[in-house]
Amino acid sequence: MYNGAIMPEQIGGPSFFIGRDDDTLISFGSGQPDLPPPREVFDVLKSFSVFKYGLVQGELPLREGLAQEYPGASAEQFVITNGASEAIDVVLRVIAKPGAKVLLPRPYYYSYPYNVTFAGMMPVYCDLDHNGKLDYEAFKTAITGCRAAIINSPSNPTGTVQDIDTLKKIEALCDALGVYIISDEVYKDLIYERENYLLCGRHVITINSFSKTYAMCGVRVGYVYSADTSVIEGIIEMRTHTAMNTSVVGQAMALAALRAPRQYVADQLAIWKGRRDLMYAGMRELGLDLWKPEGAFYVLPKFKDSNRAMHDLYYSYRIITYDGTWFGAPDHLRFSYALDSKRIEEGLRRVGAFLAKEYQSY
Repeated sequence: MYNGAIMPEQIGGPSFFIGRDDDTLISFGSGQPDLPPPREVFDVLKSFSVFKYGLVQGELPLREGLAQEYPGASAEQFVITNGASEAIDVVLRVIAKPGAKVLLPRPYYYSYPYNVTFAGMMPVYCDLDHNGKLDYEAFKTAITGCRAAIINSPSNPTGTVQDIDTLKKIEALCDALGVYIISDEVYKDLIYERENYLLCGRHVITINSFSKTYAMCGVRVGYVYSADTSVIEGIIEMRTHTAMNTSVVGQAMALAALRAPRQYVADQLAIWKGRRDLMYAGMRELGLDLWKPEGAFYVLPKFKDSNRAMHDLYYSYRIITYDGTWFGAPDHLRFSYALDSKRIEEGLRRVGAFLAKEYQSY
């Protein structure tokens, strides 16, 4: 048993947990939906037979289908990528200027600072307010001299959704300054409190994927959407020499998901909301301090010595959580509720046991 002094193995980052799974574990770690994709996705595999290289920009039927989801969009404004992760990476490298700054609201998704650094730029930060929201005045000060800002709403790891009035002000500010907004909207269909607000403007670049809405993480199909022709052309040129095309089978499956009845998304959202309510209420009953998620499927409760708590929970209680320090939120742990209700309840029971025992010595 880990007691804070001797550790069997140091947990250095999320990669330690990725792929770990057995019957004894309750994983609140991975942001991977456990729900099935639409039935139509599986039907593609019964007859698909074309395995040649695809278009670098992405197959036209999928881009045409996506264009119908965005008012005024055309197929030429999309590039299909290997998940949202490649989309963010390639966008940052296309717009990069050596040493330029990219603004990240904090807490942030743990890969963002690395993505920015890999592109030869420098991450800078503005902190969310006490409600997990963007403070416009703080953003306005921090954006000075930046090349771009990444907005993630609903947020991983906070679960908060940014206020529409604030987003509109940020739109206008960045448009006036000529600053790119990279809008990471992978959770846009998982909002519990209101409809999604699509950021728009001359320099807005939207990132999305089929991983969360359609539970297709392993298929690795994402996309970039932008009205900025130079960005789209730059991505196509870069991908010609890097990833080339995204899986043609994956794109056919993504198109099938897109054409599935919209009730699929509504049904999934109802399940996520029920899990949100269970997770939030359970953590409040345990006395934990956290924001109520408005979207996505994460909570970020406060914990003293979050790294030690993560180790204790894993080694003593077989619970996977992610250290908030990885997200720019020390003294927090991120819990994903992408697991069924019975396992959530069992996980909460184990967290309660930890709080009543080891945590008392922190």
